[in-house]
Amino acid sequence: MARKVALSVLALCLVSLLSSCAEDKQGHRADAPAGGRVGLIVLNPGHYHAALVQKTMYDEIDRTVHVYAPIGPEVQEYLKRIDGFNTRAEKPTTWREQVYTGDDYLERMLAERSGSVVVVSGNNQKKTEHIKAAVDAGFNVFSDKPMCIDAAGFKLLEEAFGSAEKNGVLLYDIMTERFNTLRILQKMLVLDKDVFGELQKGSVAEPAVVKESVHHFFKYVSGAPIRRPRWYFDTAQQGEGLVDVTTHLIDLVMWTCFPDEAIDYRTDIVMKEARRRPTMITRQQYEKVTRAPDFPDFLKGRLNGQGVLPYYANGEMIYTLKGVHVRISVTWDFEAPEGAGDTQYSRFTGSRASVLLKQGAEQGYRPELYVEPAAGVGLEQLRTALEKAVAGAQSRYPGLSLKRRADCWQVLAPEEHQVGHEAHFRSVTEKYLQYLSEGKLPDWEVPNMIAKYYITTAALELAQRGNAGRDGGRNGLAWPRSEE
Repeated sequence: MARKVALSVLALCLVSLLSSCAEDKQGHRADAPAGGRVGLIVLNPGHYHAALVQKTMYDEIDRTVHVYAPIGPEVQEYLKRIDGFNTRAEKPTTWREQVYTGDDYLERMLAERSGSVVVVSGNNQKKTEHIKAAVDAGFNVFSDKPMCIDAAGFKLLEEAFGSAEKNGVLLYDIMTERFNTLRILQKMLVLDKDVFGELQKGSVAEPAVVKESVHHFFKYVSGAPIRRPRWYFDTAQQGEGLVDVTTHLIDLVMWTCFPDEAIDYRTDIVMKEARRRPTMITRQQYEKVTRAPDFPDFLKGRLNGQGVLPYYANGEMIYTLKGVHVRISVTWDFEAPEGAGDTQYSRFTGSRASVLLKQGAEQGYRPELYVEPAAGVGLEQLRTALEKAVAGAQSRYPGLSLKRRADCWQVLAPEEHQVGHEAHFRSVTEKYLQYLSEGKLPDWEVPNMIAKYYITTAALELAQRGNAGRDGGRNGLAWPRSEE
């Protein structure tokens, strides 16, 4: 029987878990935040991104956060992270967590109405259903990616956006990469016609826009080794690589190439090619990242003859966006080499220049921004336009400079402007709070979120159909084409 419990979260977690307060006659909590502050609800926090939203405090958010989750290690990990934020030496937070655990956590959240904004970051199998239930009930939703992981989920997500509009609430996903300084500068240069020229259309063989990312299952977050849920390596619960971090890359393409412009997936997107391949996970690796001694029963049926799990975390897609050919690629390795980490490569091709972000061994695994002249354009021909662009960005990024390389220009941003991924959660949360205060999202945001998840789920559907029972093609995999 589901019941409210006071969780003692092992070792470090000293969070006090309080009982529910009585509801008023309308079903609203009697202890609702006063003074117009946002009441935050965290629903089934199975991914560490849920905690990163609370890495800092916000004037607009009440310090009491209501958590609803099934009993298990995921909610314990979340609470340990919050306790770490509350007890750190530098700028500690002051969150007060009120936790309900039980199988009926969703129903309890909907009934108690203990806040106005629901943070969803966890198991993706039911995430879209949870989002839909929350907006149907009149809650705002601040969701971690991905908001859906398959074609059926995409249809439900479309319905959720319609319900959110009808009920006057804001459904929004957490796109942290828009707040990365080098991504902002890359966008600035792409939109500068004197530097970049016109965005090229490209082709399937040579896309005009390329985004590649490499991630790792084992890494450190907030200084501690990550512990992923046991279900993380089940694609039915987590989703494949084509529908996960690709959301950030797809979002950046639209945000950079067509800023403030609504994308209609029915007319503006054409899926060309998609493929997938697995990362092979051994039992020892699974134990290292989940702390579980063996694969769970729901994964054992998928192991190969050597007892290794093929996990379809890697994928590549090519599509056109308003006629522009785009290639998105994501790779997941188990662990980064010493001194390395998650990396990205990004290139936008213009008639005068290409603007690139590189983060490989040559860059010491740190992202660096370059401008390469197009064929027939000399380095010195770009100098005046680049100097003007850099000077124009000085008010926002003091100390920005330009350095000539042998075959390109490098745009250098001082270290103080390059905060890490975790710090971007504050920026995107503040942006969402601004939208809440204004009572609406920009007109282009909803259609572009819908377009983004159409792209991911359409690519997955094409890759699964193309690779089923086939072999060959690049990297030993089929390379399917759509039938258009």
